[in-house]
Amino acid sequence: MFEIKIIDEFSAAHRLRNYKGKCENLHGHNWKIEVIVEGENLDKTGLLIDFGILRKKLKEVLTPLDHKNLNSIPFFRKNNPTSENIAVYIYKNLERVLDKKIRIKEIVVWENEKQSASFKP
Repeated sequence: MFEIKIIDEFSAAHRLRNYKGKCENLHGHNWKIEVIVEGENLDKTGLLIDFGILRKKLKEVLTPLDHKNLNSIPFFRKNNPTSENIAVYIYKNLERVLDKKIRIKEIVVWENEKQSASFKP
């Protein structure tokens, strides 16, 4: 089994609904996103997936979130914009654009350098 990991980031605001504390107020983060994909077979050049292609696909998923109020994005109108749900959002949207031979192993969403949430399908 082969694994590839990339890291990207985006900045956005959000407010948590049904939360008692300061995070119920509108605030922002510079989220760091880690994506780990896996697969069993390499292509003819010896790659699972080119880092550049994977980065481009992730950027396509993150661009609609960047410098936005996440609460205004349709997915987060139904799902509270927690780090856990951001990981699910990224997973669902990235899975749609990746080749079926590439499986997403884990999405990690860092709110800051001390705390993160992850989703493993």
